[in-house]
Amino acid sequence: MIGLPSLDEMLVPADGTLRDALTVIEKNAQGVCFAVRDRVVTGVLSDGDVRRALLVGTALDTPIARVVKPDFVVLPVGTPHTEIQAHLGAGVRHIPIVDDAGRVVDYACAYRYHQVPLVQPMLDGNELEYVTECIRTGWISSQGRFVREFEESFGRFVGTPNAVVTSNGTVALHLALVALGIGPGDEVIVPDLTFAAPVNAVLYVGATPVLVDVDPVTMAMDMDAAERAIGPRTRAIIPVHLYGHPADMGRVTTLAARHGLIVVEDCAEALGSRWRGQHVGLLGDAATFSFFGNKTITTGEGGMLLFKDPAVLERARILRDHGMSKTRRYWHLEIGYNYRMTNVQAAIGLAQMERAEHFVARKRWVAVQYRQRLDSVPGLRLPGEVGDVVNSYWLYTVVLPAELARLRDPMLELIKENGVEVRPVFHSMHRMPPYHAHVREGQRFPGSIAVSDGGISLPSGVNMSESDIDKVARVLTEVIARSRVSAP
Repeated sequence: MIGLPSLDEMLVPADGTLRDALTVIEKNAQGVCFAVRDRVVTGVLSDGDVRRALLVGTALDTPIARVVKPDFVVLPVGTPHTEIQAHLGAGVRHIPIVDDAGRVVDYACAYRYHQVPLVQPMLDGNELEYVTECIRTGWISSQGRFVREFEESFGRFVGTPNAVVTSNGTVALHLALVALGIGPGDEVIVPDLTFAAPVNAVLYVGATPVLVDVDPVTMAMDMDAAERAIGPRTRAIIPVHLYGHPADMGRVTTLAARHGLIVVEDCAEALGSRWRGQHVGLLGDAATFSFFGNKTITTGEGGMLLFKDPAVLERARILRDHGMSKTRRYWHLEIGYNYRMTNVQAAIGLAQMERAEHFVARKRWVAVQYRQRLDSVPGLRLPGEVGDVVNSYWLYTVVLPAELARLRDPMLELIKENGVEVRPVFHSMHRMPPYHAHVREGQRFPGSIAVSDGGISLPSGVNMSESDIDKVARVLTEVIARSRVSAP
């Protein structure tokens, strides 16, 4: 394992002395050694054991056998990960792993088996209290006070009264396009590097997605490429604020005004992000947010939809609820959808909103900590802030040097083996079978490919500790160094 001594560096002969054990412990820097006879473990000795022995007058040339405790933990090869984790802790930080003959073949330790997760929701506020109220009152479906209060709280946070909650972020995109009248015969410009939801939403309404390249630094839409893609059928543009960095909304809105385009901002990953002081989502005709379990605030599944025009917002509310009239029960004004959020989900969302500022601040703190630790890694591109923007750093996503991009996937596996959950950047849309038909002849996507092939998203939870960040940075740095040596 990277950052850990080899098994042999953990072993001391069972017929050795305390001095021998202390030498091994000092060399491996793990605070422990395993006494072995013919590779069979006879005892485990910690630096604390040695220190206590010396304090009572035991000489350094005393045989180890007189000091080691007979009650130590060993586990057989193939012990499940969860069982190993259960034994670690409460003073047990290293466990010999033995084969069928009792010979030590490996060891487990807290460093190796503590997994730093990519993201974990923080649900220790009023979530349980609010959900309990839903259960006690029976308001568990899509009606109840929390739905309205969540919309209002979210609207206050971003700066608009025109917010409507949905069952997830993808249906929010679909609903936005339907409410704004996008449909068959229309073309919609979408970045090639994105999660599939915005492209799929365009296809849901029968329109044609037009894929364009992204800026490899901000990972947002390349506006030169977007401008070249505008044609007589272009009706809308969907800038995606990928991983929290705002798209160039100045050029987006200028281009939209010049060509009469509708702007739908995909803010799924950008709660807390700002462009020139304004929260993202307020700069176009509509905007969507996601509250999936790994987002900055979560409702498990859920989304939010903002509109500039209150009349379009009201139409979206009707479409969200089966197209039903708000004044005449069970009277359907048009074909609609069931895109409602439950009161239970909204209760979680409202509790999350009470700490949204804290969550965003923690995301930005994590980004600062990573930059301090990774800024000196040669060729590694770190996320930042380009222009007058605030990046909310939903996932802290780095891009490997070009010469290591082809090794990215095995590097990810090695990083995971060392207790750090990481994930690749999204695949470029144009490479995947459902979207081949939407690539124009001669079109190239160098920015999208560079980020997609070389990007790694690091753990970015709001509850990360400095020791977690230290571990992630150390493992990533060592994997990069090892990969540079093995790269031809």
